[in-house]
Amino acid sequence: MEVVSDVYTIPQEHLDFCETIGQIAREKIAPRSSEIDERAEYPWDVRRVLAEQDILGLPFPTEYGGTGTGTLMLNMAVEEIAKVDAACALILMVQELGTLPIQLYGSEELKERFLPKCASGEWSPGFALSEPEAGSDPSGMKTTAVQDGDEWVINGTKNWISNLGIADFYICFAVSDRQSRRLTAFVVEADRPGFSVGKLEHKLGIRASPTGQPIFDEVRVPQDNVIGEVGKGLSVALGTLERTRLGAAAQAIGIAQGATDYAVAYARERRQFGKAINEFQAIQFKLADMETQTAAGRELLYKACAMADQRHPQRAKYSSMAKVFCSDTAMAVTVEAVQVLGGYGYVKEYPVERMMRDAKITQIYEGTNEIQRLVIARTLK
Repeated sequence: MEVVSDVYTIPQEHLDFCETIGQIAREKIAPRSSEIDERAEYPWDVRRVLAEQDILGLPFPTEYGGTGTGTLMLNMAVEEIAKVDAACALILMVQELGTLPIQLYGSEELKERFLPKCASGEWSPGFALSEPEAGSDPSGMKTTAVQDGDEWVINGTKNWISNLGIADFYICFAVSDRQSRRLTAFVVEADRPGFSVGKLEHKLGIRASPTGQPIFDEVRVPQDNVIGEVGKGLSVALGTLERTRLGAAAQAIGIAQGATDYAVAYARERRQFGKAINEFQAIQFKLADMETQTAAGRELLYKACAMADQRHPQRAKYSSMAKVFCSDTAMAVTVEAVQVLGGYGYVKEYPVERMMRDAKITQIYEGTNEIQRLVIARTLK
């Protein structure tokens, strides 16, 4: 068995920035969380705050107007926001997901055209890979791209796409070679003729983040909008998700920590049989396990983020392990948080029921946990 001994360090300036982000989350986002979940409305005011504070610049290098602080700092920020609101954390997560294909594989012209306006928060992206019949299996993709002179004509419908109707552009994956089933990645601006916003989903959790079906009907894009090489779109998608699944892990750990903190505070104040319920061993053990599982997930997440920044050869395995462990932890911890609150945990007046609903998606998107376990298992042969 090979032992990965790499360690990570967190610079003091990162810790200071995280404290600022946490304060912003508690003061500006937390008071709005219940309302934006109930209304299922995109929180433009939160987006503006994240842009003004350079938080939306975290996914980007300095040459394009970003902070240049790397994957670990980015996901520490996602965690801080997710402690109070997972849907608002998704604003930052999608800022990476929808631009990383351009950062990793795009031409210099594409980088200069799109990245600075995303780093400033002026623009927001979308990532359009999944389809009604192609979720975990991209080979079932039906969206097509046909070359016509120096343009490509895209037709198809995507599904489960975050930022729908909000994004200024979408990274669209389409079958460009029907015989070999090869995919190509394109940038499609939202104002191109033929692009439209289809059905929006009514979801269990992360309700303030619009999710649904972007429709591409004879949408024409120039050759310059191709990301990477024609026919190499699957590599673009997998190379992106290898990094961005860490965002789902960070979101999950943020949810778990937020639920744990709330349950601890509640147990300190709630009295039964003449004393605070945190004096009962049954509750103490629940809280101890919640805190331990969350701390373990954080260590795995931070190590995986550091490996991504270092381009470590085992980064894909560790990002999958972090995603699985952290999302499973979030689900288990939030269920226990509801139990600690009892009947109060089951009503919308208290935030842990929302946290439990939000936690579930972290086991599903950015590659289901079943797919992640396949990725991990293949490294063990």
